[in-house]
Amino acid sequence: MHVLNRDREYKNVGEGTVRKVLAYSDNIMNVELRFEAGAVGAMHKHPHEQIGYVIEGTLIYKEEGSDDVTLHAGDTYLVPSNMMHGIECLTPVKLLDIFTPMREDFI
Repeated sequence: MHVLNRDREYKNVGEGTVRKVLAYSDNIMNVELRFEAGAVGAMHKHPHEQIGYVIEGTLIYKEEGSDDVTLHAGDTYLVPSNMMHGIECLTPVKLLDIFTPMREDFI
């Protein structure tokens, strides 16, 4: 399977955030997200494991039980299943998130 980014459209998910679902199967999903400066990804949790890669921008990553950390382009984060986490975007941000299993709620 392959997915051409130009063939996928962003979906507005509110509060300065859009997302584009790229390749996925039942077991894994690849999602591109863009956030405006000042956008907040509210603290939340889900049963999926998640790895995020910061493509562009600077954000504050928040995780339950840990100190906040500032992440820049090229940095990554790993979210275990059911861990409370969120972000605050200091600049416009572009992320690549990978979930396992796939997020049915994104389809």
